[in-house]
Amino acid sequence: MNISNSNISALKPAVLCLLIFFVVSCGKKKKSYDLLISHVNIVNIASGEIEEDKLILINGDSISQIVDAKAIENYKAEKELNANGKFVIPGLWDMHVHFRGGDTLIGENKNLLPLFLAYGVTTVRDAGGDITPSVLKWRKAVAENKMAGPTIFTSGPKLDGENPAWPGSISVTNQQEAAAALDSLQELDVDYVKMYDGSLSPEAYYAIIQEAEKRGMKTTGHMPLAADFLKAVSLGLNGAEHMYYPLKACSPVADSLSQLNLGYGMMETLIDTYDPQLAGEVFTRMEENEVFITPTLYIGKTLAEILEVDHSRDTLLPYVGKGIKATYQGRIEGAKRAKASGSQMRAKMENISAKMIRPMQDAGVKILAGSDSGAFNSFVYAGESLQKELEALVAAGLSPQEALATSVINGPEFFDVLGRYGDISRGKVADLLLLDNNPLKDIKNVHNVFAVVKSGKVFTRQELQAMLHSLAEK
Repeated sequence: MNISNSNISALKPAVLCLLIFFVVSCGKKKKSYDLLISHVNIVNIASGEIEEDKLILINGDSISQIVDAKAIENYKAEKELNANGKFVIPGLWDMHVHFRGGDTLIGENKNLLPLFLAYGVTTVRDAGGDITPSVLKWRKAVAENKMAGPTIFTSGPKLDGENPAWPGSISVTNQQEAAAALDSLQELDVDYVKMYDGSLSPEAYYAIIQEAEKRGMKTTGHMPLAADFLKAVSLGLNGAEHMYYPLKACSPVADSLSQLNLGYGMMETLIDTYDPQLAGEVFTRMEENEVFITPTLYIGKTLAEILEVDHSRDTLLPYVGKGIKATYQGRIEGAKRAKASGSQMRAKMENISAKMIRPMQDAGVKILAGSDSGAFNSFVYAGESLQKELEALVAAGLSPQEALATSVINGPEFFDVLGRYGDISRGKVADLLLLDNNPLKDIKNVHNVFAVVKSGKVFTRQELQAMLHSLAEK
C-alpha cells in the first residue's frame, strides 16, 4: 500500500495525540494501600448522618483516606473488601468485662477473646481479676497484632478492704496503704483503678480517690454503701460501676440508713424512696464533675430472671469452657436464697435502673456500655452481651444513636483517646464493624455482622463463624 507524504502529514496530529494519551495513562500510577473497603455507607454516630457509597483506604492499623467509591480506579490494595452497600460503624467498646477465676481458668479466659471479635467488640475494659499477668500479656500481644482479640484496657487487681471479696485483690485500709497499692498498680502499668466494696471502708475509699487524683489515675468501681457518693465525686471520682451508688444519693433517707450499717440490705428502701427531684440534682453534679456511669442493665435483667429462664440451650453456651460454666452455679444458688427470703431487690433494681437512664442522659451524664461478662457472671456471654446491653439501653429510653455513643464514643472518651477512636475518619484506628443494615434505624441491626476489621485486619462473616466453631471444639 502506498502512503503519500500528505497522508503521513495528516496522521501526525492523531498519532501525537495517541502518544500523549499513552504516556499520560502509563505515567498515572494507582495509589497503593494495605486494605481497601469499597461501596460502604459510613455511619457517623455523633451526628446521625450517613456518608453513602464511600471508599475507605487503610494502611497498617489506621485509616489513611476516605473518598467516594466512584474513584476506586485510582487506588489498589493488597486486600480489597467490597461492602456492597453495607453500613460501617466504629468497633464496639465493652467497658465492663472480667478475666478471672484463677490459674486453672487462664486458658478458658483467653479463649473468650475471639468471641468478642465475632460480635464486633474490638475494645474491652477489664474490670479486675486474679490473672493480671496473663491479661497484661494478652494486652501486649493484641497491640502487636500477634493475637486475635480486642484491645484491652485493664485495672489489674481490684482494691478492696481488709478482707477482700475476690482473690487477687489488694487490701487497702488507710492512706499509706492506698499510696502503696497505687505504686503497685503503676508498676504494672494498668490503665485505671478499680475499687471494690467487699470490706473497703469509706475512709479507705476516699483515700484511694484522693491519692489517684494526685497521680492522674482514673478511678471507678464499687462504693462502700456507708460512703457518700457525692463526696467521692467532689474528691475526683471518675466513674461508678452499676447503678447502686448514684441511686443511694437519690434517696432522702440515705444518710439515716448509712448509720444502721445495713450494707446492701438497704437497697430496697433506697429504691422505694427514690426522689426524681433529688436525682436531678445528683445527675447535674455528676455531669459537672465528668463522672461516667456504667449501668450494666443486661446482667441485671439476666440475674433477676435466672430462675425463670432455661439457659441450657443458649447458643453461646457451647463456646464457654467447663470451668467458667461451673462458676455460673454461684449466681443460681444466690438467687434461690434470695427467693426463699422473699427479697425483691433484683427485680426492683432492674426497674429503677432503667428508669434512671433517660434523666441521666438528659442531664449530660456520660453513660458507658458495659456487659459485666466473665466467669461467675452467669449466662452473660462475651461479645453478645454487649449487643444486648445496647438493646437494654434503647429499651430504657435511649435512641439507637445515643446507645451506640455509650460504646463507641464514651468508651474512648473515658480513656482520653478520642483523638484515635470515636468515629471513622482519617487518622483514626481501623477498628470497624460492618453491618448488613443501618443500626440507627434499629439497634438490633448490630447483630447482623457482615465483617469486622481489627487494627486493619479483616475478619469476614465466614472467618468469624470459623473462629466460633474452633472455640466450640476446645
